Amino acid sequence: MKHLMILSILLLCACGRSVPDEARIVVAGDSIMAWNRSGGGAVADELERRLREPVGDVSLSFARLIGGGGALNIPSQLNEVEADWVVLNGGANDLSGSGCSCRVCDNVLDRLISESGTRGAIPELVAELRRRGPRVVWLDYYTAPRYAGTTCVAPYRILERRLDRMAAADQGVTVLDLDSVFRPDDLSLFSRDRVHPSRRGSGRIADLVAPVLVR
Repeated sequence: MKHLMILSILLLCACGRSVPDEARIVVAGDSIMAWNRSGGGAVADELERRLREPVGDVSLSFARLIGGGGALNIPSQLNEVEADWVVLNGGANDLSGSGCSCRVCDNVLDRLISESGTRGAIPELVAELRRRGPRVVWLDYYTAPRYAGTTCVAPYRILERRLDRMAAADQGVTVLDLDSVFRPDDLSLFSRDRVHPSRRGSGRIADLVAPVLVR
């Protein structure tokens, strides 16, 4: 039954995933980006409404930066993708298997991005995208109500600092902190699971990203 539920979620989130030929912006990443797609309210949908132009979407729930097959691997989502901008996130599903203690997840963090922000799966993906031409907007995670005030927050604070160091080295890379527009005590921004964004939350993400894409 558990496997059937996971398959159902994957099929639901996969519905509508595409990159229109004329899209200059493509969204990639995990369930934070893909959530609300079935109702036409995912981050890419909300960006389309604000920018009034087509936005590609290759994001998928359960996607990881390290491992994962096909579209469940975030770098693989972007194979053959050509765009002016790529808006993406990633890392939560890699960290979730390591527990919340940084004593447990240090190795995963280092594999995602080194302390200097120059090595690891994230800098490698961003460097490859930049080599191909797109500018990159990386979305750092918000603090979800389910985890607020717990030890789970600490690894994401470390990840944020390392992402900022990565972005500082390349003017074509922008890191946006979703905590700047999300509050864990505002439950209207979150779905019933108290982790993923509500449709209003997806719109809040699009509000943060859209001005960057029209610079």
